[in-house]
Amino acid sequence: MTAEEEGSKTTAPAPAGSARRALAGRLSWGLADQAASSMSNFVVGVYVARSLGVTAFGVFSLAWVTYGVVLNVSRGLATDPLVVRFSGVPDASWRGAAARASGAALGVGAILGAVALAAGLAAGGRVGTAFACLGVVLPGLLLQDAWRFAFFAAGAGRKAFVNDVVWGVALIPAMVLAARAGSVAAFVLAWGGSAAVAAVYGCFQSGIRPRTTRAREWIREHRDLGYRYLVENVSNSGASQLRAYGLGAIVGVGAVGVVRGAELLLGPFLAVLMGLSLVTVAEAARVLRRAPHRLGAFCFALGGGQAVAALLWGGALLLVPDRGGELVLGGVWGAASELIVPVTLGVAGAGLGTGAAAGLRALGAARRSLRVQLITSACYVSGGLGGAAAAGTVGSAWGVAAATVTGSAVWWLQLRSALREHHQNTLREVRTS
Repeated sequence: MTAEEEGSKTTAPAPAGSARRALAGRLSWGLADQAASSMSNFVVGVYVARSLGVTAFGVFSLAWVTYGVVLNVSRGLATDPLVVRFSGVPDASWRGAAARASGAALGVGAILGAVALAAGLAAGGRVGTAFACLGVVLPGLLLQDAWRFAFFAAGAGRKAFVNDVVWGVALIPAMVLAARAGSVAAFVLAWGGSAAVAAVYGCFQSGIRPRTTRAREWIREHRDLGYRYLVENVSNSGASQLRAYGLGAIVGVGAVGVVRGAELLLGPFLAVLMGLSLVTVAEAARVLRRAPHRLGAFCFALGGGQAVAALLWGGALLLVPDRGGELVLGGVWGAASELIVPVTLGVAGAGLGTGAAAGLRALGAARRSLRVQLITSACYVSGGLGGAAAAGTVGSAWGVAAATVTGSAVWWLQLRSALREHHQNTLREVRTS
């Protein structure tokens, strides 16, 4: 029996009360971890926006969304298969998988970091310099993210939280030094360099050394999931990047900063959404093993709760006075505040869809999830750029909101079909056994 098969064996169910307490504990650590991570990102975004102004903040945002694409490459190849197949497995199985998965993440960072460095040096200018600096810090950024997912796969969310706190603490002196330099490049180096500190600390926390020499082995063994998740993840983040580049070309680089500013206003809620996303796939996989008939209700509770929370947060933002908004975002507030309603609707739609996406991941229905992601990404780019051409930055925000809500409906239709298919396959196996 392989380690993977051993890890997927059905175990005796725990008492309902203790199981609920364990779930609540894992979700709580997920929220706490993402709160720490998102607070750091929020502070960085606000600090850069106030320090550099709209145009320079737009340049920083281009580097930020590019990092998002690379991050999703790493997750698709390295940590998504780890979470799907090694959540709740014996410690020995997890340690071996975590060493190879973290090595794959580090290898992706080194390769794509070299590409970004070369492209940035060739492009030159303020944007090129920012991309060159991003290339330098990518390995540390991706390794730090890999530790977070590895810890949650092991049910050790507390370690992920501590790791993100370390990153946040390291950010403080780094941001002070970057502010003195007063350039986009300095802020990129400060942000990524502090992540490298947390990445190294993750090695000590886990007692695991990333095995870059076995990265190809990991990718090859899990290519049935990894390649599909790679395309799925990149199409998602790539759509955001294309929208950002297109918006900059159609409206201007400042518009990219305005959109990023509006997204920062949703930062505290996005912390909740992202915090749940760290554990939802692992928890959905546990539900599937122990009570498959409850998976649909579990996913609906996740998605519906996130959508309602997003709407409540967006409603609260509409009550913020201009003076308060300017205190947070400075000159970016005026234009960003006009996007609160469409951005909130878009985030609510995304939150609803994440519940279905977690279910499809837990079922291992990579083909279905890939199909949905390609459709929703195409809608996202079309809505964002079509709206920009028709009505500028505000039109782009409304186009994205419409595309996200439509995509959420497609996610749920596919989950319903996948659940029906899983039920039929289970009945077939029972009849033939």
